[in-house]
Amino acid sequence: MDRSSCIFGNIIDKKTLRKAAAQQKKFLKKFGDDRNTPYHLAVVDNDVLTPAFGAKVLVLSKEAMGKLPERALIIGNIRMGFGHYRISMAMASAARSLGYTPLWLDLNSFPETTCTKIIAYQNKLYSMASRLSQKSRLFNKFFWDPLNTEGFKKLTYNAVDQKTAELMTPLFHDLPGDTPYIATHVWPSQAAIHAGFTHVVNAIPDNWAMALHLSEGSLHLVQTPSSYLSYRTLKGFAGDKILNPMGQDDILYAGHYVDHEMVANIESDCRKRLERISGKKPLRFLLTIGGAGAQGEYFASLIRALLPYIKEKKAVLYLNIGDYANVWDFFKEKIPGIGEISNTHFNDWDFTKSFAMRALDDDSCSGEESSGIHVFCHKDIFAAVYATNLLIRACDCLITKPSELSFYPVPKLMIQHVGGHECWGAVRAAEVGDGSPECPSLEYAAFMLREFLESPDLLKKMNFAIMSNKNSGIYNGAYHAVEKAIGIEESRYEWAGCTGQK
Repeated sequence: MDRSSCIFGNIIDKKTLRKAAAQQKKFLKKFGDDRNTPYHLAVVDNDVLTPAFGAKVLVLSKEAMGKLPERALIIGNIRMGFGHYRISMAMASAARSLGYTPLWLDLNSFPETTCTKIIAYQNKLYSMASRLSQKSRLFNKFFWDPLNTEGFKKLTYNAVDQKTAELMTPLFHDLPGDTPYIATHVWPSQAAIHAGFTHVVNAIPDNWAMALHLSEGSLHLVQTPSSYLSYRTLKGFAGDKILNPMGQDDILYAGHYVDHEMVANIESDCRKRLERISGKKPLRFLLTIGGAGAQGEYFASLIRALLPYIKEKKAVLYLNIGDYANVWDFFKEKIPGIGEISNTHFNDWDFTKSFAMRALDDDSCSGEESSGIHVFCHKDIFAAVYATNLLIRACDCLITKPSELSFYPVPKLMIQHVGGHECWGAVRAAEVGDGSPECPSLEYAAFMLREFLESPDLLKKMNFAIMSNKNSGIYNGAYHAVEKAIGIEESRYEWAGCTGQK
């Protein structure tokens, strides 16, 4: 079925359709045509995902796949930065808590296929532009921010993407089309729909509505009331033109996508933070380096602002540099003396897990977890991403750009965005009280760090807001995604607001 020429009843112009066909033709010429190749998949364990969530990974196989595991649920994703992996982990965690076996399908992990070649090519361009946007204000102002806010918002952009997604279907050859399926990026959602899947949930990651994320035929899930209304009405997707809206059954406001382990322990984790604040213990800051590798100079300046407090034992820094070991060399060059007060924990997943567990339990802390700087790095991409999730529960404040981490139940300092669409993540965090507004400059971010340290009542208020938000169901989005994928209409969890359903 052609999903480019008409999107939710809105006819796409012929010029855009020619552009969509031309792009598809370009990718076929550049990467080959494997639409008739019968790829086979196998289910294998993963060193990080299987112990954490009981998740299995789908990999290429020479043999046709047999029967899927009992109560299987596929999580379609791509590695593009760390955000989509992190949301996928939240879905896997929720699925396991509801008795399902998550199957991890990363369309960017099959280098033999046209699908992966296309995604890797576009991911490379996105990462390069993200890094350039942090080095060039002119590039950011006149190209990158406008593209991320208005360019990706256009309905015509979705029409072109849909044509490209037609080339991603061969990987679905072995998979039963009625298997529950959650996509944490639009391409795995579009690809599944083109492949004939019937139970597709499209978990939209951002708070800024863009046609980029549309996948007609799926159930669109959003995390906030404002994005629900914007998507439902396709507001601004064709400039000032009023478009035919999405149907009521096409979209649902579900709440924030958060791991089961975090949601289930919100009261306990917040209580421990409040006790540390009241006991005037060192405040634990967690700083993460994203998968695009941008903002290096910015991060170095923030760490320099924290150093005096770390040396005075008023602050602790957990620094997760993902799978970028070279970042540590960069920081040592840019921040004199950082190595003298730092402990590096590289490629030791068992230690990272035990460190996070000890830090969670103040009574078992050896003191190591509450002083200095601790640097975590893992070559394994799953460990690199999930280390942040483990450390979030034990930190007092997460320092993050307003991306997917905007929605997590932890006090947050929102630093400068990389893409303009991210700004609205900070708006959401500030509205629900679990994070700061976006810091407009490096100087303001450093000021806010000092405020958190000198006026800890700010962090107290965020913890109280997080506990209140849990009672309102705001953090239950991952559960709802699983329930909708498996066909449950009546939720065991209270809905998070505007649908009026329960």
